[in-house]
Amino acid sequence: MKNLDLSRANLSGVDFTGSNLSGSNLSHADLSNTNLNWTTLRGADLSGANLRGAKMPDGYMHSDYLESANYFGI
Repeated sequence: MKNLDLSRANLSGVDFTGSNLSGSNLSHADLSNTNLNWTTLRGADLSGANLRGAKMPDGYMHSDYLESANYFGI
């Protein structure tokens, strides 16, 4: 599932646990309340994405709306 174009998609509440979203375009997507635990996001574009309430790969919850972010972590 890597290198997907999910820009501007409404993905609120989706469970991506263990998925590989490396290199995917998630810009301006609604990722609020998603579970991204154990998800590979290396090189994913999260610019303008709404990550409010999202559980990130490091296990932490996001409480913000990110105006601009590129995720090169895990």
